[in-house]
Amino acid sequence: MRILCTNDDGIHAPGLKSLEAIARSLSDDVWVVAPETDQSGVAHSLSLNDPLRLREISERHFAVKGTPTDCVIMGVRHLLRGAKPDLVLSGVNRGQNVAEDVTYSGTVAGAIEGTILGVPSIALSQAYGAGGRHELPWHCAEHHGPKVIRRILDLGIDPGTLVNVNFPGCEPEEVEGAAVVNQGQRTQELLRLDEREDGRGNPYYWIAFERKPFTPGNGTDLWAIANRRIAVTPLRLDMTDEPSLTRYARAFE
Repeated sequence: MRILCTNDDGIHAPGLKSLEAIARSLSDDVWVVAPETDQSGVAHSLSLNDPLRLREISERHFAVKGTPTDCVIMGVRHLLRGAKPDLVLSGVNRGQNVAEDVTYSGTVAGAIEGTILGVPSIALSQAYGAGGRHELPWHCAEHHGPKVIRRILDLGIDPGTLVNVNFPGCEPEEVEGAAVVNQGQRTQELLRLDEREDGRGNPYYWIAFERKPFTPGNGTDLWAIANRRIAVTPLRLDMTDEPSLTRYARAFE
């Protein structure tokens, strides 16, 4: 099995090392094509106004001056042209990608692009633990990742579908199993703008999220992570809302 690995945290991110370890437990044929710099939050964007610069780091390891989407295209259509990968793995992201995160996430976008190009694709993310962003339990994803991926591959990934996997922020032995769950939804009251001033008194802003008590919906990815479950969520490229489609079609007859 030929595996193409990418991420959105950049070529030197610790989560990418974890992803490669997971991939190498599944196959000896592993290629890494990742962004030159951190591309978190770029979603499924393409570099259309700038050239893509490809830099070989070492054997089968490449950095691209571009987005995760660019990296997957570069891997599938250039580096591996004529020898298409059998699987795209994207991650392991620093922090969970659940609920609305999937629309912003470059990690999920890497799996989206793999799916568009006809390659079964899985996005993987590691939630923060008690130590916060500086002490992520990467070994949780490394320990459970291979088994989860094998199970997904045994079941098969339908065309037009990718799988989003999130590991809870705890020790591997503390994980309470895996749960196949829906994409959740947060309350947008948590979203805020942090207003500041620069040295000349000019205002600037950071997008931020308040830490308030929040009860996730049962059976969602948010619920799974909160209950130390590995969240497994199939996502479709086709975002058509069928009930609305039917209702609108009747109105436009």
